[in-house]
Amino acid sequence: MDETGLIRRDANSAPLTPLAFLARTALVFPEKTAVLHGPHSATWGEVDLEVRRVAAGLRVRGLGAGDVVAVLAPNTPGFVTLNFAIPMAGAVMLTLNTRLDAGTLRYCLEHSEARLVFCDRELLPRLGEALAGMASPPQVVRIDDALAPEADGPADHAFADFIHDAPLTQAPIDDGWASFSLSYTSGTTGRPKGVVTSHLGTATNAISNALDWAMPHFPVYLWTLPMFHCNGWCFPYTIAMLGGVNVCLRAVSAQAIADAFAHHGITHFCGAPIVMQMAIEGAQAAGFVADPPVRMMVAAAPPPASVIARADSVGIDVTHVYGLTEVYGPCVVSAWKPEWNALSPAERARLKARQGVTYTLQEGLSVRDPETMAETPRDGETIGEIMLRGNIVMKGYLKDEAATEAAFRGGWFHTGDLAVRHPDGYVEIKDRAKDIIISGGENISSIEIEDALYAHPAVAGAAVVAMPHDKWGETPCAFVELVIGASCDEAALIAWCRERLAGYKMPRRVVFEPLPKTSTGKVQKFALRQRARALADTR
Repeated sequence: MDETGLIRRDANSAPLTPLAFLARTALVFPEKTAVLHGPHSATWGEVDLEVRRVAAGLRVRGLGAGDVVAVLAPNTPGFVTLNFAIPMAGAVMLTLNTRLDAGTLRYCLEHSEARLVFCDRELLPRLGEALAGMASPPQVVRIDDALAPEADGPADHAFADFIHDAPLTQAPIDDGWASFSLSYTSGTTGRPKGVVTSHLGTATNAISNALDWAMPHFPVYLWTLPMFHCNGWCFPYTIAMLGGVNVCLRAVSAQAIADAFAHHGITHFCGAPIVMQMAIEGAQAAGFVADPPVRMMVAAAPPPASVIARADSVGIDVTHVYGLTEVYGPCVVSAWKPEWNALSPAERARLKARQGVTYTLQEGLSVRDPETMAETPRDGETIGEIMLRGNIVMKGYLKDEAATEAAFRGGWFHTGDLAVRHPDGYVEIKDRAKDIIISGGENISSIEIEDALYAHPAVAGAAVVAMPHDKWGETPCAFVELVIGASCDEAALIAWCRERLAGYKMPRRVVFEPLPKTSTGKVQKFALRQRARALADTR
């Protein structure tokens, strides 16, 4: 075929960006409710105007392409606005985990060279601790959420200062590969990596969220998932695309979820298994059974069959997904087949707990031998590493070319998670190659905890593994060898860790016993995981 003259033009080609979803919804459904937060409500027309005015405010202050603008906030209307305003200004959005300690926050801000931080007023004191150790701290913009408690901390500007009179009329995006956001991993090797994502990838994942969850127009979405987690798994852009309602929650609790179910007609929400348990407890306490069912997308550790059965009893329909920060959140889904509805509750729960198949718009999902790159057989037994490729994969790690090349070796993104593939093509995780502990949806580095323990003068050896926990899914369990002649107890070591780690990273148990080692001196963590499981069973 002769394709002379068939060239790419402005009329037939445009970069794919989630900013277009907001523009369309604001044009077509400006009167539809976009945000609910306590007594506050806003329509999509109002959100679009505020987004464009804040984007203009950023540009007027010289922030644009390549500049990093951070957000440290819970799920609030201001965060909804910033999810669009920062990239609309051409800047790169850095979402900071609100549970991080001051030292880790400082590292993320210094490594990213963030020029500006929008911070919820409740979190200003912790941000102040982080900034105190910086040679060139970024400017701070205070977000005065009406439901936030009063708190003192550094603030150079108020959020209102960035609402410019002349709204930005067009997003300055000319390439879908342009960087959209920066998210730091939870420090799976003790030091967080900066994951850079694109407009194209963000939009692709947002669309696939809707496709693979079969979301209709105008969903009512409850923000139990932190927006700082991979940009809320790209759901701010999914909800904008569908003209839905963002029901914001500053803090997640069983009561808050139950109240939202009762008063707002929630249709969808996301989170870790701990959030699902909260939702179940809240519904049961209120005597509430959702009809039609409320749909929940759950990630991290697969929920036990008994918990899924309890969710069904209160009208929560669970969809299990898998992903990482490096793939924008979820990109593998346990796609449900209608014929499975006739199976027993236990069998349905088993199928739902599998990680599943690739998102519709993710090109590839494979389980391979990481050394030979050979694909493993679909026998449900042969273990390999989960690998992914497609538009829903990060651009790479910021300022870490070696780690980026290692992650993409062989033409696939290496997740580090070990799994089997079943005859029907569905993937099921069997272990974590990097010994990540997932507690309440947060990734915790065992190495970071071990480093804190090793700093204690009485500790000669330390190894940390995951211990099963009914509420949190997993919690850190530390095994410790003491220096000969030294003495120390569990409470003292936990207190030691409390001074050095974020609260959710502290070991819940410290066991004093010799560490099992190989002939070369490597700690046998698989044996310790078995020991931790046995200890959990005896609680």
